[in-house]
Amino acid sequence: MKLLMIGAAALTLISGTVKAGPTLDAVKQRGQLICGVHTGLAGFGAPDARGNWTGLDVDMCRAVAAAVLGDATKVKFVPLSTQQRLAALQAGEIDMLARNTTRTLQRETASGLDFPAVNYYDGQGFMVPANLGVTHAKDLNGATVCVLPGTTTEQNVSDYFRANDIEYRPVVIEKNEELVSAYLSGRCDAITSDASQLAAIRANQTPNPAEHTILPELISKEPLAVGVRHGDDQWADIVGWTVFALIEAEERGIGAQNVDQHLSSPDPTVQRLLGVSGDMGQALGLDNKWAYNAIKAVGNYGESFERNVGKGSKLKLERGLNALWSKGGLMYAPPIR
Repeated sequence: MKLLMIGAAALTLISGTVKAGPTLDAVKQRGQLICGVHTGLAGFGAPDARGNWTGLDVDMCRAVAAAVLGDATKVKFVPLSTQQRLAALQAGEIDMLARNTTRTLQRETASGLDFPAVNYYDGQGFMVPANLGVTHAKDLNGATVCVLPGTTTEQNVSDYFRANDIEYRPVVIEKNEELVSAYLSGRCDAITSDASQLAAIRANQTPNPAEHTILPELISKEPLAVGVRHGDDQWADIVGWTVFALIEAEERGIGAQNVDQHLSSPDPTVQRLLGVSGDMGQALGLDNKWAYNAIKAVGNYGESFERNVGKGSKLKLERGLNALWSKGGLMYAPPIR
């Protein structure tokens, strides 16, 4: 028996197999992954009329369920507000969080959380009625701005206006739906949030999207990441490397429809990724087909992006920073070896 010490925790290695940690044990015993998601953000996490959840974040939950349980349908989605999301994860009410949440120093220290992989690189912006005649964020001097409380968004907008020596009046409303209603009713001149969320609001919650303009400036860096609790390194590895597997699959040209064909690939990297050779799954405490199961279930990262928020969706977002590193973006998977 060999002990591998990681911080204060020890993972027991028996015959090369990692003994399950507390979260992995709980998920397997329950036979279900509990994943915290948005209360309803089109493209990222929202239920349809039949209660079926879809979105880029939702796909991350399904991919982890497939990797761990071999079945992407074994997920319980828990919709959480901005105020509830971190507390729910801290309290163990959910196994992971996939809810457009920014990785920050405070959240990884004082809040006791880890964000093992970014699944969408974003930035905060502003949306205004087109008839307001505003073309740049610095034109908002004296404007009223709708913003959610208790978010990085609230601090960012305050920092931006202070840094540029311009005035604004915040309209702070706790519920996202009420915040959007306030903006549409004219209670505020602008609404601020992650640019992806503004695109979702414009595409799905405004009577006429053409009547609203998302200003070109991004005033912050918002690496939106999947979240887990501190103290269970094995679970952080599983969640993070599942996201990386989807990114690596896109780079290798492996998707949901052709993954079986790649099982006979002579490429050693592909063999390790799909569990044909090596023991990458066992290193995580999973079956060696963990990544194969995730890719088969939701496709690679690019497929998920295009389906949910890209050109094949109502949001029609450009890949931009979320393109592969080899195509000018930031999406980059560490070596799976």
